[in-house]
Amino acid sequence: MTRTFLPEADAFRLCNARVPVAFLTDGVPEGAQRDADGAALLDLVIADGRFGPVRPAGQSPAELPAADLAGRQAWPRLVDVHTHLDKGHTVARTPNPDGDFAGALDATRADRTRYWDGEDLRRRMAFGLACAQAHGVGAIRTHLDSQEGGQESGSLRDQAATTWAVFREMRAAWAGRIALQGVGLMPLDGYAGGYGERLADLIAESGGLLGGVTRPTGGLHGAARAEFDADLDRLFALARARDLDIDLHVDETGDPAAASLDAVARATLRHGYEGRVTCGHCCSLALQPPEQAAATIRRVTQAGLRIVTLPTVNLYLQDRTRGRTPRWRGVAPVQELMAAGVPVAVAGDNCRDGFYAYGDHDMLDTVRAAVRILHLDHPLERAPALAGPVPGAIMGLTEAGTIREGGPADLILLPARSLGEVVARAHSDRIVLASGRRLDATPPPYEALTGAPAPW
Repeated sequence: MTRTFLPEADAFRLCNARVPVAFLTDGVPEGAQRDADGAALLDLVIADGRFGPVRPAGQSPAELPAADLAGRQAWPRLVDVHTHLDKGHTVARTPNPDGDFAGALDATRADRTRYWDGEDLRRRMAFGLACAQAHGVGAIRTHLDSQEGGQESGSLRDQAATTWAVFREMRAAWAGRIALQGVGLMPLDGYAGGYGERLADLIAESGGLLGGVTRPTGGLHGAARAEFDADLDRLFALARARDLDIDLHVDETGDPAAASLDAVARATLRHGYEGRVTCGHCCSLALQPPEQAAATIRRVTQAGLRIVTLPTVNLYLQDRTRGRTPRWRGVAPVQELMAAGVPVAVAGDNCRDGFYAYGDHDMLDTVRAAVRILHLDHPLERAPALAGPVPGAIMGLTEAGTIREGGPADLILLPARSLGEVVARAHSDRIVLASGRRLDATPPPYEALTGAPAPW
């Protein structure tokens, strides 16, 4: 697929596009051929930046100019429902020498205290968004460190006001290119007192979500504290008073005694917040006794919780001890959750910071990694939904991550004929379309983070 592959017209056809069934939320058109992965061979009509009729291959209007994909894959732009744009791209200046969770907290605290003014946040967020756009990400939900000054932040300034102001700037500047949502992030005990009220107001005024982590201030994830239910009740009360959804970091540990997910599900039911709570990580659930895990999954289903697994970052962080090979993969029991009917998404999480030293805001790469780490294959046809319509629905963006008549013609065109070929290769030669037009965007050079000129 060359740069001149697409017709220069307001209305045209993409013929013989192979679309995974997971992205066809309106169903597969009658008569379309399907391959062993369930993907359908289709003609996609694009007019004025949106999809026209989605028809079986060979049934689109012949009078329109056409590009023939010859059975190659066409995906919608993908959705990253859990990331940290404010932390990203700090690992070079503030490394985490041991690569573990405690070291990540220390590195983040040190970097935040020293560097996180408006200019620094603006530069790094813009860099991350430019990477995501070039790779074909169309929507992002980012968690934003929102601590008050003191022990957790190591700073006397109110980081939340600075970070949320920059987030609002970025959301406005990137509107129409990437849909952005923000979530407040701090330990749940930080919502106590007047600061919790002020932060909840700031988040509501910024159009965000209330969120946090289920570890205590200055501590690690583990067994629940006696005050944890009271912390949750306070959080839900703040959310309900402002009509805010909730998104939490839960049980990001290999300690099977960490059972905050069950407590969150109970609180959700207690406060009548079914369908409005998302929980990320949930790693310890995979190591709990089967009966306990099954009971928690039943309660998660009853509470309508949405689960986000972060396969690359939790593979990197969990069960890490210097000089010792890890014994488990660090991820939530995704297959069991999906079998119970729980909406599950994959997401990118951290990128080149103390929690994860690598990454490039590339959700296609995250999907490929998730298939291998979580065994989302044999069959492969379920996997694409976890980065498309499922996280799109979690974000309340019903058209995101889908290919449907009337929806925005946002696409990733891949030189791969099957899902197996998608997973096998990185596809740096993908073509990204936004509103039916090819994006002339490449990931920015790393020199952009420091203002230095790129060497080529």
